[in-house]
Amino acid sequence: MKNKFSKLQFMVLVLSLTLMGASLAYGQDNGTMNNTRQRTVASGSKMKVTGVVVERNGDMALVRDNNGSDVNVQLTSSTSVKEKKSNPFRGAKTYSIDNVLRGLTIEVEGRGDASGNLVAEKIRFSDTDFRYARTVETRVNPVENRVGTAETRISQVEQNAQRLSGQLDELVAISNAARGGAKAAQETADVAVAGVNATNERISSLDDYEVQSTTSILFKTGSAVLSKEAKEQLDEIADAASKAKGFVIEIAGYTDSVGSVALNRALSQRRADAVVRYLAENHRIPMRRLVTPYGYGESNEVAENASRDGRAQNRRVEVKILVSKGLVQPVKVTNPNGSTAGTNPE
Repeated sequence: MKNKFSKLQFMVLVLSLTLMGASLAYGQDNGTMNNTRQRTVASGSKMKVTGVVVERNGDMALVRDNNGSDVNVQLTSSTSVKEKKSNPFRGAKTYSIDNVLRGLTIEVEGRGDASGNLVAEKIRFSDTDFRYARTVETRVNPVENRVGTAETRISQVEQNAQRLSGQLDELVAISNAARGGAKAAQETADVAVAGVNATNERISSLDDYEVQSTTSILFKTGSAVLSKEAKEQLDEIADAASKAKGFVIEIAGYTDSVGSVALNRALSQRRADAVVRYLAENHRIPMRRLVTPYGYGESNEVAENASRDGRAQNRRVEVKILVSKGLVQPVKVTNPNGSTAGTNPE
C-alpha cells in the first residue's frame, strides 16, 4: 500500500509540473490556445486523438497528443463523456464535460469544424486517470492564483513608481516657480487669511437675527378671522420677506383682558394659526421660515385694557421679519497695505 501511494504522489507531482509549465507557456501567447505545434482538423473530417488536456477554457480544451501536437477540442452538450473501464463486469461511469480537467489523459473522437477544431462526439478516460487529474487540479490552481496575484502586485508597484515620479517632477516645477514669486505669494496668503477670518465672523453670526420690520394684525373681539385690512397687511409682509435673504417670520398672538385666562390663550393661538395659514396657503412661504407660532393670551399688552381703544390694540398678532446678521452684514477684509475692502454678501 505504501509503494502504491508513493507512485500516486510521484505521478501527481510530474503532472503538476507539466501543467504549470504549459500554463506559463500559453500565458505568453496572450491567452490564446494556439502555438507553433498546433494541429488542425479538416472540416467534416473524422479523427480520433489520444492525449493529455493541458489547457481548459470554457467549452474549449487543448489536448496534446502523444506526438507533442496540440489539438483544440470543442466540447458540446451532446458530447458523450464516459469511463474507459477495464472491468467488463460493471457498467461504465458517466461524466459531464465539466469533468474534463487539466492533466486528464483522454481519448477523443469527433469531426473537424470550419475553424479547424475537433468537435468532440465521444470522450473516454479511466477512473484512475480522472482521480489523478482531480488531485492535480486542486494543487495547481492555488499555485497559479498566487503567481497571478504576485504579478498583479508587481504591476501595481511599477505603476505607483511612475505616478510618484510624475508627481515629483510637478513638485520641482512648483518649487522653482514659488522661489520667484515668494513675496507675491506671501501677500496673497495674508489676504486669504484675512478673508477667512471675515468669513468666520459671518458664519458665527448666522444664528444671530435682527428685526427688519414689525407689523400688528388686529382682530375683532372674540374673533380669529382675518379682516380685509389684515390680509392686505399680510400681503405686504410676504412681499417684503420674498426680497430678503436668510429671513424667518416670527408670529405671536395676543388678546385683551376680557374673558378667562384659558379662553384667551386658546383664542390668541387661533389668531396666530390664522396668520400662519394665510402666509403658507396664499403666498407659499415655507413652514421652515415661519417660527413656531405661539398664543400668549392677554400677556405682553401694548396698551391699557381699561379703554376700548387700548383693548383694540391688544387684540393682535405681531408679525416680525427677522434676517440673519451673518447674511446681511458686509465683509471687511484688511489688505496687507492697510486698506480695507468691503463686499456685500450675495
